[in-house]
Amino acid sequence: MASDPLSLSGRTCLITGASSGLGAHFARIVSTAGARVVLAARRLERIAALADDLRAKGMQALAVAMDVTDEASVLSAFDAAEAEFGTIDTVIANAGVSAPGRSIDVSSDSLRGLMETNVLGIMLTAREGARRMIEAGSRDSGKGRILLVGSMGAIASIPGETFYCASKAAVASMGRNLAREWVRLGINVNVIQPGFILTEMAADWFASEGGKAQIAGFNRRRLQDIASLDSTVLLLLSDAAEALTGSVITIDDGQSL
Repeated sequence: MASDPLSLSGRTCLITGASSGLGAHFARIVSTAGARVVLAARRLERIAALADDLRAKGMQALAVAMDVTDEASVLSAFDAAEAEFGTIDTVIANAGVSAPGRSIDVSSDSLRGLMETNVLGIMLTAREGARRMIEAGSRDSGKGRILLVGSMGAIASIPGETFYCASKAAVASMGRNLAREWVRLGINVNVIQPGFILTEMAADWFASEGGKAQIAGFNRRRLQDIASLDSTVLLLLSDAAEALTGSVITIDDGQSL
């Protein structure tokens, strides 16, 4: 184990949904911890700019186009990542969308898109990562790490987000089941469930009167600081997490209490 227990030196981490919000933040902290990072998203210009910024700071980063709902796109992104950096031994399956609105009003197309991204996309990303890790010898090395990004919505009732919450409950279940399936193959799978954080996707809502009222209703009357996820994420991706698999960890600043 490295002298710094949370060091990711020597690891190569692929992160989906890396063009903004949590994904972009995770790319920065994982890079700082020493990992090579593969930034995957549909908005290639966004991740290309982030990769340039990371490389300018002396880090190793690659931007690859990926639509997590399209298996061919997922395979192509992993191929490009391996051609540049070799085996991907660490994956953060982060891409996700929302379809807010009353359940009787949200269109079936919106619901289908949400489930394809938040559930199918997580599965396609995680299983392709696992396939590559197994082929590279994860059973012997024990180095495989997969982190699924869920939401505290999996355990809380959020008005106007019924289907988002359902999709994140599916992510929590998926994480535990994949962990069980791959536990003897040297791959640890865990899930984090963040609370509401100020990201690009949520900025307009939390600037509105309704959003401000929602914040006032949180137990600590505030949005969660994005940096509050950092230490847990680094732990779950590191060698120090060798005995941590199948965990679903809610980190939400007490919002779901």
